[in-house]
Amino acid sequence: MKSNMIRIGAALAAMAVAAPALAQDLTFWSWRQEDRAAYEQFIDTFEAANPGITVKFETFEAANYNTILATALAGGTGPDVMMVRAYGGLENVATAGYLEELTTDSVPALADFAPSALDAERVRADGKLYAVPFASQTQLVIYNKAIFDANGLAEPQSWDELVALSQKLKDAGVIPFANGTATAWQNETVTFGLGSSLMGQDFYDALMAGEADFTDPRFTDALGAIAEVAAEYFPDGFIGLDYPSAQQLFASGMAGMFIGGSYEMAAFQGLNPDIELGVFAAPGKTADDAKLVGLYFDGGYAANAAGANKEASIKFLNYLASQEFGQAFANMLSNVSTVPGVTFDNALLAEVNDLNKSSIPYLMLAHFRYGEPSGSVLIQGEMQKLFSGETTPEAIGEALTTGLAAWYEPFQN
Repeated sequence: MKSNMIRIGAALAAMAVAAPALAQDLTFWSWRQEDRAAYEQFIDTFEAANPGITVKFETFEAANYNTILATALAGGTGPDVMMVRAYGGLENVATAGYLEELTTDSVPALADFAPSALDAERVRADGKLYAVPFASQTQLVIYNKAIFDANGLAEPQSWDELVALSQKLKDAGVIPFANGTATAWQNETVTFGLGSSLMGQDFYDALMAGEADFTDPRFTDALGAIAEVAAEYFPDGFIGLDYPSAQQLFASGMAGMFIGGSYEMAAFQGLNPDIELGVFAAPGKTADDAKLVGLYFDGGYAANAAGANKEASIKFLNYLASQEFGQAFANMLSNVSTVPGVTFDNALLAEVNDLNKSSIPYLMLAHFRYGEPSGSVLIQGEMQKLFSGETTPEAIGEALTTGLAAWYEPFQN
């Protein structure tokens, strides 16, 4: 009996020594503070299937997240796994060597992702992939179905129809668009959420081919049309109306439409569970013009190249790339997951997914955030001046082209 007790004690001691080596505690950072409850459920699912790995989810204020993350990674105190921005935001941390390169050997599911989603998580210089894409976002018009029905309105097929229905809402005492532009990034949202179809696929293709710049009339004419709609159909004093106030204006039923991203839908339903929403791509000049939404990929999940728990981190990334996770992500967060094969139980989300089939990239985010000054900073400031009557669409075209020429080679010729 005594010898048995000695053997059991020795075994327990060995287990106690071995346990810390087997257990792996991951830290996972994000800017999505509003999604904490959902991610904690996702993590519970992963931990149940992977005994010995625990994941601590930490969130930070979105506006300062990039700086916080880069500082931590540079100081060697960054997380094991992290959400990273896409496009230019990714390059800032990837080119510094902070992120683990991903391949279809380490994360096999990536082989089936859409090339455009993967390109948002690559470094342009070497084409290497550094993150698992997590969502696409769509810039479009969201509307209140009850208000449209009460006023006999249908989704507009041309720009003139959009103007006419806006006027009808205004005549009925309803604010046509809830948007304000005091929050700088909303200027960019309004520009491309309302103007992508007016700019058109041909302009986008010519811009990317280096055959056009932002002085092109297809772009500047769109800016002029957007400014006219804002002046007539945005709330009184919209230049001083901030983003949260505009959201409340729409969610409360005081406005018929909101120009924004597909990410707004869950927020509006949270603010007003009874609201019934519809979505449409803002139309082009005529009914025959392609109706285009502005599309971008929101970010990705990456692993710390210097992380102490790299094996567990890659295992967690494989879960985040799985259809199981993608489906749960779409269902719980009402977002269009980039994971192939995901279906959309939410009819509105399914409609957004269909609209994405006719799209151009959300221009400044997808192509012009790789240098300073960024296209986003330029368009936000210039559109605010246009709304205030302090500049013209043509002057904006010149300012964008000249400003971006500081680092964008096609504009330097």
